[in-house]
Amino acid sequence: MSASKEFVPVNIAVLTVSDTRTEDTDSSGKSLVDNVSASGHVVIDKKIVADDIYQIRAVLSQWIAQVDVEAVLITGGTGFSDRDSTPEAVLPLFDKEVKGYGEVFRQISYQEIGTSTIQSRALAGLANRTAIFVMPGSTGACKTAWNGVIKDQLDATHRPCNFVALITKHREGSVECETRS
Repeated sequence: MSASKEFVPVNIAVLTVSDTRTEDTDSSGKSLVDNVSASGHVVIDKKIVADDIYQIRAVLSQWIAQVDVEAVLITGGTGFSDRDSTPEAVLPLFDKEVKGYGEVFRQISYQEIGTSTIQSRALAGLANRTAIFVMPGSTGACKTAWNGVIKDQLDATHRPCNFVALITKHREGSVECETRS
């Protein structure tokens, strides 16, 4: 079976992890919301939580359990300070880790910020058919992640494969991703 050649809007939730950001100062979360909307997807929810493992897990677990949340974009808490705990909060919730995401993100980021990219613990995975992408908290890093990786992987027209078929299986008429020949 061949994958859909038509764009399929994905329902996406955005989570900002920060001890200091508010809705007024959350430029990274706003950038993600703007990019999601401009790409034709649906922002189904947006929240800001403190950099606390259990608060992050509580919000993310709720979204993973919701059938209408198909992808989650998380910004912040990926560094090495004492309060950076997003990877530790998120990783145990994955059914499968998407190891290539962090590698490709850092490869693209290297062209922009050089070796400082090694201080990013960007990661991604799937949980209950929800795609989860974690990126650093800077607006620049969010743009890099969205434009360099996530946008294509949440686009059903991207070839040879993307995550849309996996995360929209609950929808009627969903089709499998095509394989490389």
